[in-house]
Amino acid sequence: MYTYAVRVYSWEPVRKCLSELELSDGDMVVVKDEAGTEIGLIERNDKFVKDERKTNIVRKASARDVETFEKNKEKKTEILKLSKSEIKRLGLNMKLVDAHVSLDGNNSIILFTSDERVDFRDLVKNLSKIFHRSVRMHQVGSRDEARKLGGCGVCGRDLCCLRFPGALPSISIDMARVQQVANRGSERISGVCGRLMCCLSYEAGQYQQMLAGMPELHSSVKLKDGKGEVIELNALTLDIKVRMADGTIVLVKKENLL
Repeated sequence: MYTYAVRVYSWEPVRKCLSELELSDGDMVVVKDEAGTEIGLIERNDKFVKDERKTNIVRKASARDVETFEKNKEKKTEILKLSKSEIKRLGLNMKLVDAHVSLDGNNSIILFTSDERVDFRDLVKNLSKIFHRSVRMHQVGSRDEARKLGGCGVCGRDLCCLRFPGALPSISIDMARVQQVANRGSERISGVCGRLMCCLSYEAGQYQQMLAGMPELHSSVKLKDGKGEVIELNALTLDIKVRMADGTIVLVKKENLL
């Protein structure tokens, strides 16, 4: 039994799948889990085989499977339209992001964002009656919404969440602090989703290594000429900028500290 990275055409971008079939990169397959059957694309790339949960490949996708998949995609507009109408009628504070119908047509998954917990039990009940199939609501974050909608970052390239499939990494303000960009303001270190940029995680580890043993910013240090306050650290050159008690600014190396 072989492990394949499969990009599933639904609300989950990548899953780890097991199969005894002879498959090649680019093959379209039918996979199955608790949400129903889905169409997937084989991508033999280890970076996709990380922490995604496993599901099973049923078979290679036939022309009929692909045709059904395309027809189900066309139903998305109607599903979103009727769902928005029902949400408005019920007065729910939620924003729809996307919708998906499983290959077997038995299930619909509707993605939404909300700033608060939403009791959507009546919504699910009503939509199930309207669509005559099981309906699942799946709340996603603003970063997941950005991944679905797409776009470009301030760098001019595709959003990182699009270019790197799989689980989205956790980004913390500490990553911005260690790279000394936190003081630029949240609007300059936030992506189009309004959350901290994914790219803050790329070099955070290297900065932590380079700054190991360096004094904290705004800490007091002692030099041969007296004490001063650390006002700037340069991780690349390992220079420390210190404001002395008399107001003068000096540039020293770590080994010059007492």
